[in-house]
Amino acid sequence: MKYSEDEDRLGAVFSALSHPIRRALLERLDRGTATVGELAAPFDVSLMAISKHLSVLERVSLVQRQVEGRYTRCTIQREALAEATVWLENHSRFWASQFASLGRHLENDTSAETTE
Repeated sequence: MKYSEDEDRLGAVFSALSHPIRRALLERLDRGTATVGELAAPFDVSLMAISKHLSVLERVSLVQRQVEGRYTRCTIQREALAEATVWLENHSRFWASQFASLGRHLENDTSAETTE
């Protein structure tokens, strides 16, 4: 099966979001811009490890880094998150519809059994 560029990008976004530290970094950045040091502070990992996590997020356009003198400031980029959210909402609606249909079917099937 061949995937389009958009599907590959979406897969890369979900892959980047799969790590709890990267999700926590995005949650922190959702409150505003932060330096790498500020982002690293709550974690018991090296600055290098945080930098690698930020590189993953940057590659999929979830984070933008900007060097300002001695500091590197990070900002969340919401566009890639918006694409993932749209995908999730579409699939959520589909599955909600499928489960509602199954529920109606089971309800009707159970009603038929009790009347026999």
